[in-house]
Amino acid sequence: MNNFTNKQSNFITAALAYSNTNVGIDLNNLTKDKLQSIADSAGMAFPHWITRCSDFKVGRGIFRVPMVDETPADSASILKELQQNVPNKPKKTKVVAPAPVSVDEPAEPVRISEPVVSSYSLAKGVNEYSNIPESVETYVPFGHFKNVNSVIKSKQFYPIFITGLSGNGKTMMVEQACAKAKRDLYRVNITIETDEDDLLGGFRLVNGETVWFDGPVVEAMKSGSVLLLDEVDLGSTKLMCLQPVLEGNGVFLKKINEWVKPADGFNIIATANTKGKGDDTGNFIGTGILNEAFLERFPITIEQSYPSVSNEKKIMYKMFNKFGIDDNDFANKLVDWADLTRKAYAEESVESLITTRRLVHIAQAYSIFNDKMTAIDMCVSRFDDITKEVFLDTYRKIDADVSTGDEELQSETPVDEVVETSTTAPF
Repeated sequence: MNNFTNKQSNFITAALAYSNTNVGIDLNNLTKDKLQSIADSAGMAFPHWITRCSDFKVGRGIFRVPMVDETPADSASILKELQQNVPNKPKKTKVVAPAPVSVDEPAEPVRISEPVVSSYSLAKGVNEYSNIPESVETYVPFGHFKNVNSVIKSKQFYPIFITGLSGNGKTMMVEQACAKAKRDLYRVNITIETDEDDLLGGFRLVNGETVWFDGPVVEAMKSGSVLLLDEVDLGSTKLMCLQPVLEGNGVFLKKINEWVKPADGFNIIATANTKGKGDDTGNFIGTGILNEAFLERFPITIEQSYPSVSNEKKIMYKMFNKFGIDDNDFANKLVDWADLTRKAYAEESVESLITTRRLVHIAQAYSIFNDKMTAIDMCVSRFDDITKEVFLDTYRKIDADVSTGDEELQSETPVDEVVETSTTAPF
């Protein structure tokens, strides 16, 4: 036994016991899977010292368990090589490094669960990693902001499903509530491709090594943070891997045999353009029907609408000020115009509307082009021709003194077509 370390000797003993209880196991003809089975049966780590020593290799991918009194010819060189390549231990500065290994037990796949801090950050003395969103000075709380903030501030596990049309501030509401409560936020944008590996974690190849990275869900659970599943109705049935997490329970990471329990303060918030029942309007292509069991695990659903006219004007005043625009009259007219399009959309008279986000786009375009109609025209050109002209003509009715610096934009559509289209508009 003196030729092997205690752990190596213990593995040999475990292998002999395993062969005695498992008929047909040949210790001189083992694959890596069989070696892993022996290790698992004894609660030991995989015996890399066997697979890395040529004396124990009997064929391609085939190995043997040595006798207890054996002295492998190159075992000393293997141990020396391992000693020379022992990685550094992770430091409290959170600079990621592989875990240390002992000479008698080669390293398992490296695990990285902390964010990487750049050398620039270290040079500046930034050693603490924070996921608290920055406060946005132009943000105006409205709608259910107070309710969302109350849940986040309570640090209770109470999942929230937020639904509403695009561009009405669902995501920003969550971010700013976390900023106000000084809570860490992990935001994950869900797509049809999002799977368990993206959410819970998986192995990655780093500098030739297999490295485990915790996913954002696990990171949020361990740190007691808020997890934001953005656009969750774009996901597939692969989201069902989150069922135990949505119950407030732990989750088993089967790839590394680890059980993760949520820390105090952990919570989940999901945003969506639908209620998880699909979309009949055709405006939200890609949204699907979410599993009823998945949806049932959200205790409350918040229906987020666009801000009121008064609140939206406050938003636009702040945005105008941010972009250096001194024209509150233009801001007022933009908000009144957007409100008309939303009423028409609610009555199903038009298929699109002007969102708060698009009003902000127009404000920024105006600060660049210094022409109202040019800014509006360019920002509504994403719509089909008929809808675009209805929107442009409606704004001209609200702002009779408006002019454009580019006459070609108005001349592209014959006047009679614009008039004919506008007469069909219900607003």
